[in-house]
Amino acid sequence: MRARLSVIRGLRARLLASVIAGMCLLLTALTIAFNAVLADRLDGDANGVVQARAAAALGSLTVRSGGVQLPDAPDERSPDAQLWVFAGGAALERPRAAPAPNDRAAAALVALAPAGRDVGATHTRLYALPVVQSGRHLGAVVAGVALGPYEQTRHTALVASIVLALAVFLAVALAASWSIARALGPVARMTRQAAEWSESDLDRRFSAGPPHDELTHLAATLDTLLERLSASLRHEQRLTAELSHELRTPLASILADAQYALRHAELSDEGRASVEHMLESGERMARTLDTLMAAARAELDPRRATSDAAACARAALDAPGAPPALRTSLNTAGTGIRVAVERDLVERILAPLIENARRHACTSVEVAIARERSSVKFTVADDGLGVPEQELEAIFEPGRRAGGTATATISTGAGLGLALARRLARSAGGEVRAEASDRGGRFVVRLPAA
Repeated sequence: MRARLSVIRGLRARLLASVIAGMCLLLTALTIAFNAVLADRLDGDANGVVQARAAAALGSLTVRSGGVQLPDAPDERSPDAQLWVFAGGAALERPRAAPAPNDRAAAALVALAPAGRDVGATHTRLYALPVVQSGRHLGAVVAGVALGPYEQTRHTALVASIVLALAVFLAVALAASWSIARALGPVARMTRQAAEWSESDLDRRFSAGPPHDELTHLAATLDTLLERLSASLRHEQRLTAELSHELRTPLASILADAQYALRHAELSDEGRASVEHMLESGERMARTLDTLMAAARAELDPRRATSDAAACARAALDAPGAPPALRTSLNTAGTGIRVAVERDLVERILAPLIENARRHACTSVEVAIARERSSVKFTVADDGLGVPEQELEAIFEPGRRAGGTATATISTGAGLGLALARRLARSAGGEVRAEASDRGGRFVVRLPAA
C-alpha cells in the first residue's frame, strides 16, 4: 500500500513540477519582454522630448547678415533648461551651471549635427540640430534631457514586474497544487481502499456505476481485479479446506492402525521402530492439516477471535521436542497484551520459529513480546550461528534453509516450515521476517493487536 501511495505522490509531484516549470518559463519570458518593450518606449520618449526641444529652440532663432542671433524677446525658458546655441564654434547661449561633461559633449556635437549623444557621467541625452542658411553651416542648437526619471521609471517597472511575477507564480503554484491534489485525491483514496480490501474484505466494491470518465473507469477496473482476486483466493481456500478435510479420515485410520499394531501386534524391534516412525509422521501430518484448516479460517475472517500473546508463546514453547539441556525464556514488555488472531493460529505461527531456534541454538532460546502501536511484536532469538544476511529471505522459500541446502518443508517437531509460518502470519494480517544479528538467529513476527 505504501508503494502505491508513493507512486501517487510521485505523479502528483511530477504534475506540479511540470506546471511550476511551465509557469516559471512563461512568467520569465513575459517579464523580460515587458521590460524590453518598456525600455524601448522610454528610450523613444526621451528621443522625442530632446528632439522637440532642439526643434523648438531652432525655430526661435533668427539669421541676419550670415550670423545667428538670439530672439529679441526675453528668455522665458526655465533656468534648468539644457539648451546650447552655437554660432560657428562659439556658444551664444548655454545652461546656467551646466556640468563640464555636458558642455564638452555639446561643443563636440556642433560639427556632427544633426546627431545625438548620451553623457554617462551626468545621465543626460543631448541632440544637436544645425543652423543652416543657403547651404552654409552657421552653427547649431543642442538640447538636452535628463535620463534619470526615465531610468527610475525603468527600474521601478522592473521591480514591480518581478514582484508581480512572483505573486502570480505563487498563486498559480498554490492553485495548481490544490487542483492536482483534488484531482488525484480520489485516485489515492481508491488505491488505499483497494489495498485495504484486498487484505481484509474482498467482498467490498467501489460500485461507481457505468464508466463515463477516468475515475469511474479506474473504479470499474479495480472492481474487476478485486473480483478476480476474491474468486482466486476463495478457490484456494476451498481447495485447502477440502483437501484437509478429505485427508483427515484416511489419516485417522492410519494412525489408529499404527496405534493398534504397537499395542497388540507382535513386532520385531525393527518393525516396532518402523511403526513408531509411521505414527510420528502421521501425527505431524495431522498437525499440518490442522494448520492448513486454521489458515483457511484465518483468510476467511482473520480477526474473528483474539488471544493472549503470552499464553500463545508459552504454549508454543512448551510443545514437546525441546532438548533437555536447552534453556528457554519468555520476556513480556507489559501485561495483558492481546493479538487479534485465534490462539491456535498464533501457536502454529510461532512453533516453526521456536523449533528452528532450538535446532540451531547452543544453550538458550528467548521469546520476547512487545506492543508496538497497532501490532504485537514477537521476537524469537537463539545463541547459535545465526542466519547469513544473504539468506534472510531464501530460508522462507519452500524446501530451503540457511546455507542454500534443501530441506523438507515439514520438519521434525511441530511439523511446520518457515514458509508456512510466513503464509499463516500474512493470512492473519501480519508478517514474519528474519533479521541479521551478531548474537545468533533472530526472527520477528508482527501480528495485529486486539
